[in-house]
Amino acid sequence: MATDTQSTKSKMKGGPALQKGPQEADHSSSERALPHAIGPEKSILSSMFQDPQEYVAAAIENKLTDQHFYHPAHGALFTILLEFFEQNLPIELVSLTQTLMDRSLLPSVGGPAAITEIYTYAPTHAHFAHHLDIVKDKYVLRSVISQCTEAITRAYDEQEEVEALLDNVEQQVLAIREGAEKNTEVTVESSVAQVLDQLQDFLAGKSQGNGIPTGYPDIDKMSSGLKAGEMFIIAARPSMGKTSFAMNLVEHMCLDQGLPSMVFSLEMSATQLVERLLYARSRFAKSSLMKGYKPVKADLLNIKKAAEEIKNCKLYIDDTPSISINELRAKARRKKKEGDIKVIAIDYLQLMRSNSKQAQNSREREVAEISAGLKALAKELEIPIIVLAQLNRGPESRVGNSGGGGKPRMSDLRESGSIEQDADMVGLLYRSAYYADNQEDRDEEDGKAQLVIAKNRNGPTGDVPLTFIKEIMRFESRAWGDDDEE
Repeated sequence: MATDTQSTKSKMKGGPALQKGPQEADHSSSERALPHAIGPEKSILSSMFQDPQEYVAAAIENKLTDQHFYHPAHGALFTILLEFFEQNLPIELVSLTQTLMDRSLLPSVGGPAAITEIYTYAPTHAHFAHHLDIVKDKYVLRSVISQCTEAITRAYDEQEEVEALLDNVEQQVLAIREGAEKNTEVTVESSVAQVLDQLQDFLAGKSQGNGIPTGYPDIDKMSSGLKAGEMFIIAARPSMGKTSFAMNLVEHMCLDQGLPSMVFSLEMSATQLVERLLYARSRFAKSSLMKGYKPVKADLLNIKKAAEEIKNCKLYIDDTPSISINELRAKARRKKKEGDIKVIAIDYLQLMRSNSKQAQNSREREVAEISAGLKALAKELEIPIIVLAQLNRGPESRVGNSGGGGKPRMSDLRESGSIEQDADMVGLLYRSAYYADNQEDRDEEDGKAQLVIAKNRNGPTGDVPLTFIKEIMRFESRAWGDDDEE
């Protein structure tokens, strides 16, 4: 197979004549030439020579780079044209030839005659856009060949790191597609309009900023909503309701706001999650059926309505147990491409695994790899990721002492160092009734909950009062009471 074009392009001295591509000179070679289009490359450069204000600008707008050119000489000429354009220098044959001569590049691009041939190559510029597409398509094909060649080599050399290799190969292939499709052009006009729209929505009370509203006003005030690329850790001891709280967030974003969402449930099945969502949405207590209660017509109508809403929403649930970080990232990438998901929730971090060699010998290292992988995924997909996590027994050890009566701290996170570092926001879920000494205190504290915002990279920290309705597994906003500890 032909060698990588990146190394070929870096060798400008003593290169072939401009009229022949690197692999066109020897037709007897048994090796196949990489995909290329020398004619369209010349046509593009000719248009840029003759009308730089129109076509150099068009090339810049279309994110054309010297790497898109198969022939190294064409890439060198393109680079010089960009320099002249950016410095507002006149682009004409005499000064361009002199610059190439001063840099000892003139022989490698074919000499003055080759420059003149490029200048006169395209008698019309009508096909500039078409030729540009051809050149970019050939570059994509060369990139695919390069990445696949590298993947083949690594597949032979890294046979003990299969999942990591597969994740990396998939990421690189997707990057080729995104690079070919993504147009990052942003005009001042569109930016101003977007800012004004956000301001109008904010003043009208439709949003709390530029993030996704959570459905809990106090959280939105502190965070300005969940933002793209951020990781929101929700941590709690067992039985505090962290799964219910996460599903309440997903319910608001997916059903109320219509945002495609994905949930990775490592602990509960998809059916169990949907059941919780259905009864929470319809506000019907399933536990009442066990006590002999028979649903009335209003209950059944609410359940039917909730079922229709859930059935028609774009919620994707993956309940693969003990999923690896590489497998999760691969599935999330595919779902982002297919369903344009806007948020991901994961229940929960400590049930995930990493298959790297380093992770096999250290649980702390494994958690660090998982945490860093999830944060990188949020940035890669440009969506917020909600990650549930388990706390250690620290809250129990402080019950009855001066340590806060079971109230969690960020240091209670299991293997907390990497999680604290990677998270943009950390919320510690806490229900005081869980730590009450007697039944009377439990009854008094029943239903009271707090989300302790212990870390907030882009806003204040503090406590958010909540009410937990255990019968329907729902957390709701609550005003501070006189007996609450802020």
